[in-house]
Amino acid sequence: MSRSEQPSRRTVLTAAVAAAVAGGAGAVPAAAAGTPGAADAAQAAARQIDNRAWTTYTDWRSGTAKGTRAVAGARPGVVIGAPIGLADYTDPHTGTTATWEYATWTSPVHRLAVPSTEAIASWNAHTPAGTWLQVELKGTYSDGTDTPWYVMGRWAAGDQDIKRTSVDDQTDDKSTIWTDTFAIDDPATGLRLTSYRLRLTLYRKPGTKKTPTVWRLGAMGSDVPDRFTVPASTPGLAQELAVPRYSQDIHVGQYPEYDNGGEAWCSPTSSQMIIEYWGGRLTEEQLAWVDPSFADPQVCHAARFTYDHQYAGCGNWPFNAAYAATFKDLQGVVTRLGSLTDLETLIAAGIPAITSQSFLKEELTGAGYGTSGHLMTVIGFTAEGDVVANDPASPSNAAVRRVYRRREFENIWLRTKRYNASGKVVSGTGGVCYLYFPARPSVRQHMALAAVGVR
Repeated sequence: MSRSEQPSRRTVLTAAVAAAVAGGAGAVPAAAAGTPGAADAAQAAARQIDNRAWTTYTDWRSGTAKGTRAVAGARPGVVIGAPIGLADYTDPHTGTTATWEYATWTSPVHRLAVPSTEAIASWNAHTPAGTWLQVELKGTYSDGTDTPWYVMGRWAAGDQDIKRTSVDDQTDDKSTIWTDTFAIDDPATGLRLTSYRLRLTLYRKPGTKKTPTVWRLGAMGSDVPDRFTVPASTPGLAQELAVPRYSQDIHVGQYPEYDNGGEAWCSPTSSQMIIEYWGGRLTEEQLAWVDPSFADPQVCHAARFTYDHQYAGCGNWPFNAAYAATFKDLQGVVTRLGSLTDLETLIAAGIPAITSQSFLKEELTGAGYGTSGHLMTVIGFTAEGDVVANDPASPSNAAVRRVYRRREFENIWLRTKRYNASGKVVSGTGGVCYLYFPARPSVRQHMALAAVGVR
């Protein structure tokens, strides 16, 4: 995301929901790290966040398959079995029309535990050359009417078959898709999304036996209250994870076709740090396209392969999570958390997080900049409870590690409303984060993820 104070498409999104009805989530105490129980269920309810993901063989068998089939094994998924037909797709970013075989999988209806003002889908998949996928969402409102089928993303791990893209101009006058996020247009009316289905369409070139394999599909629904400040949490952990450090700023001016490096690359730079923390590495062959004079070519690679050709940037949240999951045995999800206590629970289990926040320069001591939207990684907490972050908005890799004041950080991350430099009321992200973690989490990791509402 840009560090400028100029409105972005995501700023427009969050402004559109800034009138959300107050109530529900605050920064509530969590159960002790690694010890989820009844308190976790209460915490999940208080957070006003609902997560549902389809990941198991039983999950994939529960959906409606038209030409797809579930596959078992160490990492269950859904693949093309027998295509149900042919479809033409004209890529809006190349003008090329091609014909594809396709098959679909539709989830059962999921009734949201939290009637929601927003929903964000995310997915993990393998798309070999000659294949790609589309994710759609269709929901029911609290007034009993239905949304249309909204496209949440057209995605491939590579960029030679289609240009991965979000789809603009989707609305039914009750809700709108803003890049990667479903949002109720006027939450003040009380209208909410109460349930949804997700539909996968898997595509491949005619005649090939290749297929996308989708391992994870889900969505996060939320109704985060309207707030300029959030309740203070109590420090409970002093621990720091050894996460690689990469600067986005050393890439200023690189690859204009992928938004020119620098401040526009906070999301892929943060993603690459966490991917490498989990052992993800790129081969020399994969990096051969990068100018050899550029440092940290893996950051350039992350930018290229998270780039959303409609959004014209690398900050599409689900595209970053999907990119992370292209690395062996790694999962990625987009969610919201309710407090720094949630982050402490994850850090205690060895799981760092990528957080999205916006703030004025004076609101985050030591940052040295203001931003209308920026991603950084949270890698630990000091003995005093302050946040240890790998902030890619740094002049060098050595300068990436920062310590930010706990109270300042939790407020800029969790709030939904703020004042910009002109004194205008604009919005915050309300605790959005990416979580990347093993495909087969340890017991402790599984418990920590469950405690923050992710399975």
